[in-house]
Amino acid sequence: MAFPQPKPQAPQLPQHLLRTIDCQQGAVRAVRFNADGNYVLSCGSDKSLKLWSVSQGTFLKTYSGHGYEVLDADGSYDNSQICSCSSDKSVILWDVATGQVTRKLRGHAGKVNCVQFNEEATVILSGSIDGTVRCWDTRSRRFEPIQVLDEARDSISSLKVAQHELLTGSVDGRVRRYDLRMGQLHVDFVNSPITCVCFSQDGQCTLSSSLDSTVRLLDKSTGEMLGEFTGHKMKGYKLDCCLSSKDTHVLSCSEDGFVYCWDLVEGSLSLKLPVGKAVVQSLAFHPSETCLLTAMEGRVQVWGAEPEDIIVVLVERPRD
Repeated sequence: MAFPQPKPQAPQLPQHLLRTIDCQQGAVRAVRFNADGNYVLSCGSDKSLKLWSVSQGTFLKTYSGHGYEVLDADGSYDNSQICSCSSDKSVILWDVATGQVTRKLRGHAGKVNCVQFNEEATVILSGSIDGTVRCWDTRSRRFEPIQVLDEARDSISSLKVAQHELLTGSVDGRVRRYDLRMGQLHVDFVNSPITCVCFSQDGQCTLSSSLDSTVRLLDKSTGEMLGEFTGHKMKGYKLDCCLSSKDTHVLSCSEDGFVYCWDLVEGSLSLKLPVGKAVVQSLAFHPSETCLLTAMEGRVQVWGAEPEDIIVVLVERPRD
C-alpha cells in the first residue's frame, strides 16, 4: 500500500522581529554577519565599527580609528580579523580580540564604498568612488596595492568575492565579473546605476540592484536575464539586496521602510516586511539559517522565522 508523499514545506521567511539593537553610533550605514553568522558588525556614521553577538544581542567591542563615517566591513573566515572602509578614503585591518588597528591602507582618491576579504583572508579588496578596485596583501608590509582594477567609468558601489571570481557593481550601470584565475573580464550592462551586487549561493547567477527600482537576476556565464523583481523604491540611495541562504528568495531594501522579499523562481512578492518609517539602509541574510538583519537609522533589527516570547530592545551599557 503506497502512501502519498508529504508535500515539501514552503521555505520559511524571517518575518518575526526577535530583537532590536540600539547601536548608539549615529546612523547605521551597513550591517553584516561574520562568516559563521554568530556575530554582527554595524558600521556607524559616528566613525565607529561595533561587534555584537546575534543570539544574545549583547555588545562586545568598539573599533575606533576611522576619520569619517564607516561604510562597509567584513570579517575573516577564522573571526580573527576585520576589514572596514570609510569616507575618509582609507581601509583598516583590525585585530578582533584587541580592537587594535593592524594596518591602515591608503591609496584611494575618494571615499571607499565597499570592502571584502578573499576566502583565505590573504587579500582585502576595496571599491571606491574613484572608480577603482584595489587589492591589498594582508601579509605584506608594503603600503601600495598588489593590483588595481580601473575598468569602471564611475564609482564602484559594491563588490563580492567568491573563490577566484570578483563581482563589482558601478554607477556606470555595469556589472563586471573578473575571473582572476583566467585573467578574464565579463561585463553586463544595466541601464541604471548599480547599488549592490552578489553571487547566488550555488555560484550560477548574479544579483544586482539599481536606481531604477529593479533587482535583476542574471545567468553568470551567459548574461541572460533570468528574472526582474520590482515593487520596492530605490531612486536615490545606495541600498543592499541579497539572496536567502538557500537561494529560494530575493530580498531588497527599500526607501519606503519595507524589506521586499520575492520568490526567486516565480518572481512573485512573498513578503513585504515592515521595518519602520524611514529608509531601510542595509540588510544581511544569515549564511545558513532563516535569520535577517536590517538597519534603519541608528538601530539594527534581527528577524527570524519563528517568534520569540519577548522582544528585547538592547542598548550598549557603558563600562566602568
